[in-house]
Amino acid sequence: MASILIVGCGFSGATCARVLAEAGHHVSMVDSRNHIGGNAFDELDANGVLVHRYGPHIFHTNSKRIFEFVSRFTLWRFYEHRVLASVKGKLLPFPINRTTLNLLYGLELDEAGAQAFLEKAREPHARVENSADLVLNAVGRDLCDTFYRGYTRKQWGLELEQLAVGVAARIPVRFDDDDRYFTDAFQFMPAEGYTKLFERMLAHDNIRVEVGRSFRRGEDEQGHDRVIYTGPIDAYFDFEQGRLPYRSLHFEHEYLPSHDRFQATGTVNYPLDHDYTRITEFKHLTGQTVRGTSIVYEFPRAEGDPYYPIPRPENDAILKRYQLLAKELEPRVAFVGRLAQYRYYNMDQAVGAALTASSNILAGLST
Repeated sequence: MASILIVGCGFSGATCARVLAEAGHHVSMVDSRNHIGGNAFDELDANGVLVHRYGPHIFHTNSKRIFEFVSRFTLWRFYEHRVLASVKGKLLPFPINRTTLNLLYGLELDEAGAQAFLEKAREPHARVENSADLVLNAVGRDLCDTFYRGYTRKQWGLELEQLAVGVAARIPVRFDDDDRYFTDAFQFMPAEGYTKLFERMLAHDNIRVEVGRSFRRGEDEQGHDRVIYTGPIDAYFDFEQGRLPYRSLHFEHEYLPSHDRFQATGTVNYPLDHDYTRITEFKHLTGQTVRGTSIVYEFPRAEGDPYYPIPRPENDAILKRYQLLAKELEPRVAFVGRLAQYRYYNMDQAVGAALTASSNILAGLST
């Protein structure tokens, strides 16, 4: 049986660890943070509210295979995430739908009317080359400036014109009153939280976990047949091809003892004012009934822990140079996950990529 080192205890690393351990291989895991779960880590705060330390994480997927794999390690609480945007003194459903248009403009549109309104408002672009082109093509300038432009500037530190099409493409536009943020077939929250889910996923005799220790390239890799690295790919290679930029976040958590509920939905976006992009209230997500409520403000930052790869052509060029270096290390080292692959993965996509990587590693070990 092989000895495998996995760097990182988030969804990518934990998924690989469980699959490989169940196949009989010995897995050692290290993580520089002092806990498992990566950015999905949650815990009870001092007032007994289950909070997500690194911002809200809502599990959603259309993949039955991925859902069934994660379901082995948790029971679920049904939850459909809803988001309001605070604009012009109103709280409006986001993504944009018929209700958004009616409340914003004082209209009484039906679905056909909403479609006709947006068709008239849109600014057609024969070639959609960036996120601004995509949004203007879908909803026109006023809605773009109201909901997208300011939020993007805060979130990414860039203008819509500077971002790849895929960023804005993640957000749909609807003609009906569907106010769910996601429409995936499976939308749930782990009943006991993400940390409990990870504890069960990593509870295997063939898995050994060490947290609070940074990975030491070369030294830590000795004695292992395979290495799975889930950290930033540029950091693995000591930034020799240049630094890949990531967007970071600063979180300010607050407990409100006199509130049972602070806001009407789990998340409220602030695209036009304040330095923060959104406020999330965790009791909406968890369904807890404890006294008081806990919220978190999110402040995007240029510096800090890496959270979001920034999809721009010049960054893709740097990534390709690192991918060539990574290819030279195959099959001994595999780069898996949002940071290692420099892709804007949701949680289910991270699990899916890890399941694929694990299958490839098992196939290689069997030859």
